[in-house]
Amino acid sequence: MTGDVMNVRTTAAAVFKAACPDCRGRFELAAGALRLAIGASHRTTFYSFTCPDCGSAVRKPAGERIVELLTGGGVRTLRLHSTV
Repeated sequence: MTGDVMNVRTTAAAVFKAACPDCRGRFELAAGALRLAIGASHRTTFYSFTCPDCGSAVRKPAGERIVELLTGGGVRTLRLHSTV
């Protein structure tokens, strides 16, 4: 699986495991704590969150499987449009 977000519960309130590359903290985040941006390519598709341990803004690439898990878990999604 690309990245390190994993859906750990498939109930009404989805919770995802995540990790911070800065402080190396590992934690669970509710769908509302994550944002997903879907761009025209793999380079412009990513998810982001704020680390609850150190407060760092974290942005990680999101492959097809991660996009599927996050959208299925109710993570708010922004679709990026090309200006070309």
